[in-house]
Amino acid sequence: MEDARSVRMSAEDRNEFLGKGGTGVISFDSANDGPPYARPISYGYDADTGNFYFRLAVGPEDAGKKAFIDEDGEISFVTYDETGSGWRSVIATGSLEEITRSALDPEVAEAMQRIRIPFVDVYDSHPLTLEFRFFRLTPDEVTGQQEAGTGE
Repeated sequence: MEDARSVRMSAEDRNEFLGKGGTGVISFDSANDGPPYARPISYGYDADTGNFYFRLAVGPEDAGKKAFIDEDGEISFVTYDETGSGWRSVIATGSLEEITRSALDPEVAEAMQRIRIPFVDVYDSHPLTLEFRFFRLTPDEVTGQQEAGTGE
C-alpha cells in the first residue's frame, strides 16, 4: 500500500509552482448554508505581491454565478498538479476585489504586466456573448503542500 505523505511547500517552491498563472478551481461560500459554488478557472499570479488575478466570465444565463461574484463572501482557490516527482497543490483563501478601469491603480497595472491568465474556453456560451470581469484576491491565507515520498 502506498503511503503518500505531504510536506508544506516553501514560499520559493510555492511561487515556482504557481508561476505567472495557470488553472484551478474557485469556490464561493454560500450565504444560505447551501453547498459552495465551485467552478474551474484560469488565474494569474504575481509573486512580487502574492496576489492572484482572475478573469471571470458572466453570460446571459449566469444569474447564479453573478450573485456569488457580487457577494462579499469568502472564497477559496485551489490549484493542483501531478508531476513525475509527485503531486503539489496550493490553497488560497480570502475575498475578491473587482478591478475596474476607474479603480485601476499603478500597483495593479504593474502586476497585470507580470502575470499571465491563460484563456481556457470552458463556457456554455460563445465568448463574444460573455461579460468578462477582472478580480484580485489578496489572500488572507495561502498554503502549499507537496508529496514527500512514498513508503510501504
